[in-house]
Amino acid sequence: MNAANMANVYKQQQIMTASPEELTLMLYNGAIRFVTESIQAIGQKDMERAHKKNMRAQDIVKELMSSTDTQYDISHDWLRLEEYILYRLIQGNIQKDVVQLEEAKKLLTEFRDTWVEVIKQVRQAKAVGK
Repeated sequence: MNAANMANVYKQQQIMTASPEELTLMLYNGAIRFVTESIQAIGQKDMERAHKKNMRAQDIVKELMSSTDTQYDISHDWLRLEEYILYRLIQGNIQKDVVQLEEAKKLLTEFRDTWVEVIKQVRQAKAVGK
């Protein structure tokens, strides 16, 4: 088995054993990575690669949006922010505008960091039996 196959097997195993919270974290990390790669591709004047990476990020944001539980009031605000991120990704892709992509990346990073804190708090609450 070559290194690429081993890496794929490892990634699949990570996904299969991850909690829903960890899967969401993986999605945020993936979206951030793809936006970063899209920005880099624009800098390298590789517009086809920039488009493909941007579309991957858009797909992840759409998945995050579809999984947002809207039974809570704050979820509606969260969803509007996700819609805004998607809008920035789309506009950044159409215009090949790094500024819009950087804004989307910044927001995704803030969402990811917030999610990490939520996971920590949930784990702490479970540890003390709340």
